[in-house]
Amino acid sequence: MNTRQTDGDPLSGTAAVDGRASRWQSHREERRRELIKSARRAVHALGSDASMEDIATAAGTSKSVFYRYFGDKAGLQQAVGEVVLSQMQRRIREAAQSAQTPREGLFAMVSAYLQMAETSPNVYTFVTRYSAADPDGGPAAIATAGALGHFFDSIADMIARPMRAHLGEGKEAVIGYWPNAAIGLVRNAGEQWLASPDSPAKPDQETMARQITAWLCVGIAPELTDVQ
Repeated sequence: MNTRQTDGDPLSGTAAVDGRASRWQSHREERRRELIKSARRAVHALGSDASMEDIATAAGTSKSVFYRYFGDKAGLQQAVGEVVLSQMQRRIREAAQSAQTPREGLFAMVSAYLQMAETSPNVYTFVTRYSAADPDGGPAAIATAGALGHFFDSIADMIARPMRAHLGEGKEAVIGYWPNAAIGLVRNAGEQWLASPDSPAKPDQETMARQITAWLCVGIAPELTDVQ
């Protein structure tokens, strides 16, 4: 009789099951990354209003596959947003690190933000707005906003760090509020600029970045001094 025991054997059935589960999880993660890339390309080409069916067709698969991996359109928006905003955050951080002064740092960050958004306005719009299916800001809209909120919180922290070092102690009232106010100005001005049709009156990217930086640093005081 064969009395060989398999309990504790690393080659036993339990290990094999664990190995298959690990490989399956790895396959799912890779497939999810592929779908996110395909969705990003589809939105870039088709526009921010592309439907799940449009995106799936462009990706060469079925709508049900996207629903299986992301739940709904808001879930897909959040997944794409996590990737896109992470790339934007990394690029903005790299730009800020090369600056010599706080103002140079602000210009570098604003410029990097505008450059990344301008690369694909359709994708930027897709990941920074609520799903059309959730106009009232329900749970899906909250999920969509998650990656965006984290992104802008991180940028506010990037702005606050050099400010704290430059201004010194006793300026927490400024440092605590100004970075978030600055983000609001940059985002609103930047998104209006992105949405504006090309015309002789529309500033180019560098000019817009310098204008926004000037508004952040000195406001519109220079223009007001010319008003009688």
